[in-house]
Amino acid sequence: MAEKTASPSTGWIVTLAGVCINLALGVLYTWSIFTAKFTTVVTYGANGVVAKAGDAGAVAIKAADAALYGIKVPEVAAGKAPYGAADFVGQLDKVTGVYKVSKVGAKVFAEGAFNWAGTDALLPYALALLFFGFTMSFAGRLQDKYGPRLIASIGGVCVGLGMIIASFSEFTPKGNHLPLVLGFGVLTGMGIGLAYACATPAAVKWFHPSKRGLISGTVVAGFGLASVYTAPTTTALITSSGLKGTFFNLGIAFFISIILFAQLLKNPPAGYEPPVPANFKPPKAAAAAVALKRVDYTWQQMIKTPQFFLLWVMYAFAAFAGLMMIGVIAKVAPLQLSAADMAKMALTGVLAGASLLVVALAIGNGAGRPIFGIISDKIGRVPSMIIAFLAQAVLVGFLLPNAHSLNLLLLWSALIGMMYGACLTLFPAATFDFFGTKNGGVNYGIIFSAWGVGGALGNYAIGWIYDLSGKTSFNNAYYLAAGLLVVAAVLAVTVKAPQHSDEAAA
Repeated sequence: MAEKTASPSTGWIVTLAGVCINLALGVLYTWSIFTAKFTTVVTYGANGVVAKAGDAGAVAIKAADAALYGIKVPEVAAGKAPYGAADFVGQLDKVTGVYKVSKVGAKVFAEGAFNWAGTDALLPYALALLFFGFTMSFAGRLQDKYGPRLIASIGGVCVGLGMIIASFSEFTPKGNHLPLVLGFGVLTGMGIGLAYACATPAAVKWFHPSKRGLISGTVVAGFGLASVYTAPTTTALITSSGLKGTFFNLGIAFFISIILFAQLLKNPPAGYEPPVPANFKPPKAAAAAVALKRVDYTWQQMIKTPQFFLLWVMYAFAAFAGLMMIGVIAKVAPLQLSAADMAKMALTGVLAGASLLVVALAIGNGAGRPIFGIISDKIGRVPSMIIAFLAQAVLVGFLLPNAHSLNLLLLWSALIGMMYGACLTLFPAATFDFFGTKNGGVNYGIIFSAWGVGGALGNYAIGWIYDLSGKTSFNNAYYLAAGLLVVAAVLAVTVKAPQHSDEAAA
């Protein structure tokens, strides 16, 4: 009996383990680094000399722009230094800052360009989102039945093996990309779903309902913050080990780390009652009282409620916008920034170029989760959703398309990440409020399928729109996403807590 009323110190261990697992799973949010790499396009001028796509008649490329393609630029005279696939060999004109290349140098440079269509580059990521989302729908049920430790461990195996399989792809324009699609898109996506389904429900069950927003936000913050270290790490690995080595090394690292931290996950014992916080005051508002009432729906009962349908659609629209931006944020910089700003970004070492934006978005993504968790504990989940949806719509539909300076682009990226990250706290917390925690794993897993559908459609849409623009702009995709966010905000106004009945409680 003592364990049923014990201090939730074990809950904090479970929460920390969940954060660490999500810090590994969050490698998914680094995909735009690969998008930028795969969609690199170069053309050839006279005698095989390299030119940037769109520069009609150009026969050289500025040295400052070489970092945009992940190319090292040795400042040596042509033919005076050895060259390889990572070297842009030629002679730098100190006056004009233009790097003129030989035929051999042009060939080497071409091997670093993929020229993939936007839809092709985003396919593994979109599939990973889809399989992540749908795996959550049954992973939650599995972890409710077999416990989070086993299911998260299986997830770690799938994540690691999927990335190792992806490393066997031929990373050339016309090579075999199937291992990348199946390994990362299917197996890693499923593994992320299995492990992610365990972290938040296991942690939330150890704490009083008044802390659901805080705990949910803390656990999922790890997923959002992951890119702070995975973006520069991935960038550095691509430079040092190539794409094959990058996927292989990350696969090994995450295989080990996820399985180790999974051993710390556990559900409370049957009958466990979380202690009431010392400063807790029962809310007077009727809606808040309902949210804290202990009512547990089965998934069959949940899907019959209008609240389930509304949450699902709103989540899909929010994920469409947020995951779309995460998938391409690294590619936004070269499309919208000046050559001077691109050169400034290149001076940041391993954060050269696009990965700096990935880090900015990740910081906002991670910070937004606990911040909105705390806010929603005070003002409610639905009002917090409305704030996040409308702010995101303004950021994506108006501010981002008009950002042409590095500082603005970094700021808007961080705020976009924050508003998207808020949803990853608000939707699980709302699910637990509306439908209880007893079946929380499977219930949130089913609602989370909206995230996978919205993310997959968003990334297909932005890839398609990017290709239609001649690979010059994402703007029409921004406007589409902003419109869906406004619709989500309108729907949120209609969401009310379920009217619980004795029949509804499981």
